[in-house]
Amino acid sequence: MPTILVLFGWRLFFYSNEGDEPIHVHCRKGGMECKYWIDEDNFDIEEAYSFGLSVRDRKEIRKIIFEHFDYIVEQWKEFQERR
Repeated sequence: MPTILVLFGWRLFFYSNEGDEPIHVHCRKGGMECKYWIDEDNFDIEEAYSFGLSVRDRKEIRKIIFEHFDYIVEQWKEFQERR
């Protein structure tokens, strides 16, 4: 479960045992957790699930993901090559 980014208390990471799922990132802060699908072609994200996030928390993590979109995609590809 490699951590790729830590910002404002959020830890963004991948799980190594998720098979052949499309690009996505898991995010955790305190008791909150969420997963976002990454649409590289359309520069977009979609929430797969969330637990314990307020509207403000969702805005914050979405902003973090969009600000680091290319980095997350790059890290995903490197992670998949090493598997």
